[in-house]
Amino acid sequence: MLSATRSHEHSTASRLLTRRSRIWQSSGPYSSSRHFTSSFRRTKDLIQEESARETNKTDQHVHEKEVEASMQEATKQQIKRPWQREGADKPPVEESHRTMNKTMTKGKLLTTPTRLLKLILPLPVDATHDEQGNKGEFRALAQNEDIQPLALLVHPQQPLSYLERLIQAELPSVCDRDGHEKMPSIHFLAEGSERDEEGQRKDKTDSNVARYSGLGHEGEDTPAEHQDWVRWSSSTEIGDFIRDAARGREFVIHVDGLDAEMRVDVPSFNDRTHYMRVRLRRMSRNIEALSKIKQECDMLAHRGAHRLAQAGFAALSGWWATVYYVTFHTDAGWDLVEPVTYLAGLTTIMGGYLWFLFISRDLSYQAALKITVSRRQNILYQARGFEPQKWEALARDANELRREIRIVAEEYDVDWDETKDLGGEEVKEVLEKENDKRKRRKSVGDRSADGKAQRKGEAKDNKTQDKKER
Repeated sequence: MLSATRSHEHSTASRLLTRRSRIWQSSGPYSSSRHFTSSFRRTKDLIQEESARETNKTDQHVHEKEVEASMQEATKQQIKRPWQREGADKPPVEESHRTMNKTMTKGKLLTTPTRLLKLILPLPVDATHDEQGNKGEFRALAQNEDIQPLALLVHPQQPLSYLERLIQAELPSVCDRDGHEKMPSIHFLAEGSERDEEGQRKDKTDSNVARYSGLGHEGEDTPAEHQDWVRWSSSTEIGDFIRDAARGREFVIHVDGLDAEMRVDVPSFNDRTHYMRVRLRRMSRNIEALSKIKQECDMLAHRGAHRLAQAGFAALSGWWATVYYVTFHTDAGWDLVEPVTYLAGLTTIMGGYLWFLFISRDLSYQAALKITVSRRQNILYQARGFEPQKWEALARDANELRREIRIVAEEYDVDWDETKDLGGEEVKEVLEKENDKRKRRKSVGDRSADGKAQRKGEAKDNKTQDKKER
């Protein structure tokens, strides 16, 4: 930049001297000595003004480049580190809410209707300013209670390393012993064993068997001096970690490098299954209402089938009485009745056989009764507004919810009384009956599929053998 300025000054001076020499030659020797001093001063002033103007332009250009480079670097940092975004130093809520957040000393682990876990953490540090309001390079990585709690959504089957990365993304970097920046390490700690208020183990006999209470934050508080903290591997699933941590009231998230920790209340069995049990209660009420309609329709359909069977017996009895009367109490005699009864019986057998061929079912009374009942049921269902597909889907979803709640109860080692959530033994019996029907249909379908596959395999083997013989 200096070399360019000097070259510009020399060029400007040469132009001015050339112009002055021409004026001096035209004015003569007497006038040249008089104007030489004033012209030289003017030339010097012009040179200085021109050089100052060029210097200002150059400095402005360099400053614009520096500002553009700093903006690009800031944009990169905003993408890399979210706490450096514009406006991050402004308070997100009003002063009253900030004061309310100061009372939040523990985190919370909440359940959601989507079966995800909502983790609310009071971050121990603010990424933009400290308690004294210092920002930028003058801030101190100290505890700041004015920051908003952080909410994270995680799945129970995700590992702790995923949660670790989410927390690290919201924390500022720290410096190691060599002065290099790094992300702070996150460790998850849970109580290792159950102890009473006196510090003694609750289970002295089975020391190698882990006990689970399922009470979580609803259980008794263990004194701090009697808590045995165990650090868990980051590859552990979040659900397994929470289940094991439920033996105590809380677990700890330790931030290495900031010397800070966050305590989180452990959800109990009731907390983990709250929304599932709410859905199950709502489904149980619908199932109870629909089951009454279904039972009435089924009862009427079976009653109609039995009446039809009784009518068939009455028809056979009437036919027997007619044959008896015509044979023994009329002049027609057995010679006329014998071919009539033979043809009538053969026609009945042929008609029944043709009917069973048409329905493609087993030739039995049970098959005929089932067809009659199912047809009558469909008519009654349509008349009462009952939808069998909706009923099957509702019963299937309710049984799946029951199975999931049982799995969580086994994980927490608690006894779940499902009759309270189902609304009584009647709904439980209905669901178990529908579950048994579904299992039987599934087993029959599997057997038929296996039989078809076996027949196809045999046919393929026979074709292969025929080709070899040819």
